[in-house]
Amino acid sequence: MNDYLVRGMSMDGFVKVVAIRSTELVRRGAQIQKTTPNATAAFGRALTAASMMGNMQKVENGSMTLQIKGDGPIGSIVCVSDPIGNVRGYVYEPNVPFAEKYPGKLDVGTTVGTDGMLTVIRDLQMKEPYVGSIPLVSGEIADDVTAYFAQSEQIPTACALGVLVDRDLSVKVAGGYLIQLLPGAPDETIDKVEAGIKRAGAVTTMLNDGLTPEEILGQVCGDLGVVFMETTPVEYKCYCSRERVTAAIISLGEKELKEIAAEGKTFPVECQFCDEKYLFTPEDIETILKGL
Repeated sequence: MNDYLVRGMSMDGFVKVVAIRSTELVRRGAQIQKTTPNATAAFGRALTAASMMGNMQKVENGSMTLQIKGDGPIGSIVCVSDPIGNVRGYVYEPNVPFAEKYPGKLDVGTTVGTDGMLTVIRDLQMKEPYVGSIPLVSGEIADDVTAYFAQSEQIPTACALGVLVDRDLSVKVAGGYLIQLLPGAPDETIDKVEAGIKRAGAVTTMLNDGLTPEEILGQVCGDLGVVFMETTPVEYKCYCSRERVTAAIISLGEKELKEIAAEGKTFPVECQFCDEKYLFTPEDIETILKGL
């Protein structure tokens, strides 16, 4: 089954919802970054959250960057989403120690750490991007995303994220949901949402039981009902190109480029977001220098 996300609204119009199946894109990201299980779980949760958050802003040619930097062994996680919800990302340290909260439950909080920041950068195609940051709450990522929306954007939000790593260390299932209350939501609606979240349980359990994103939102919203407004396929997608890599090489400066050319060796550049490698011969570097 391909990955996709759904967006909708509760029948009473007071709750905005989005849910995603992100299994394949998390698998791809983990494969590229060569992550160990705990890093896979943390990275996968971040990719899942970034996909939903990027899709929600709906700005043509815009982007949304989610940065998580804690004091845990993984260091920094960076994920970038386009306005559709296609994502790419990287982790600073993919090879982190195995840690469990309890048997069968990976300890993502320990992997990420609690002393650090979560930062959201929204490129809305305006003069300056919007940047919002909050201190990490738990390092579990879902809690931190919930806190971000409450503190930085003043939107009451419930976020649930899950990545189930199988015995063979592959990603078995991944996904999540975001529930946001709109202004004027009555106490009755709030109570029903809170009860629905408790009733639904863990995202990974629902996904592993075969529930679709639509069915997950149905479980959470219960008798509030959901009107689905959009279904969007999403994937792990990098936008790197030789032209963009060339621009990055130019930023090294004339002095360093001359040193690279003088070595007379092919200069390899690997995209940090994907496994694409670009090779620049000494002649290529000389051509870039002439352009300068």
